[in-house]
Amino acid sequence: MAKRKRRSAGKRARKRGFRPFRFLGKMILTVFLLTLVWAGIYRFVPVPATSIMVRDWTSGTGVTKDWVPMSRISPNMPRAVIGAEDAKFCEHWGFDVEAIEKAMQKNEQGGRLRGASTISQQTAKNVFLWPGRNMVRKGLEAYFTGLIELAWGKHRIMEVYLNVAEFDAGVYGVEAASRHYFSKSAKDLTRREAARLAAILPDPVGRSASNPGPYTTRYASRIERWIPIVDGDGQDSCLGM
Repeated sequence: MAKRKRRSAGKRARKRGFRPFRFLGKMILTVFLLTLVWAGIYRFVPVPATSIMVRDWTSGTGVTKDWVPMSRISPNMPRAVIGAEDAKFCEHWGFDVEAIEKAMQKNEQGGRLRGASTISQQTAKNVFLWPGRNMVRKGLEAYFTGLIELAWGKHRIMEVYLNVAEFDAGVYGVEAASRHYFSKSAKDLTRREAARLAAILPDPVGRSASNPGPYTTRYASRIERWIPIVDGDGQDSCLGM
């Protein structure tokens, strides 16, 4: 009888010991399912806001944005950002391994620090996460990058990227940027205008597309020359333009 009681007590103790792990497992599964639903909704619905937009709203900067589908964006714009930021956009599955290796080598050699974020990574970061460089955020960025590559596809990733990217303080998306800098719709952007918008993306607050400084002017000129190359070489083939 005593042995049975000891066995029963041992089983109850083991069950109590497993409870925290069960709870943790349920929490992880719940979060995983929520991210699937979240990404699934954004596959079809315009992204209402990002963490950076919320920052601008709360700080009083204000936000100007106007969501437009890819059909209302000049093909010059996606070609410009592919040429400037992610030449292998249509080839990779979210991560440009070769670019990452080159960036690591450059940084180890003590050169100017450089990143190797693809358009997919930048989209995942902008839409689902917050600014920062800690390991937790980078890990979540990798997860969401893989998720949108599978759930959205390249056309949707580019569409979302061009609609949430920051182009000036409080100016988000290529339609708002086009009207802000050039007083025209995004569907009417010329090669030069698209190149200038792509040239300011690394520093949207410090650079101007309508009144570019010497460096931005030179960089935009290079991007303008890349646009027909992206088109001719089929680097935008996944967009169906």
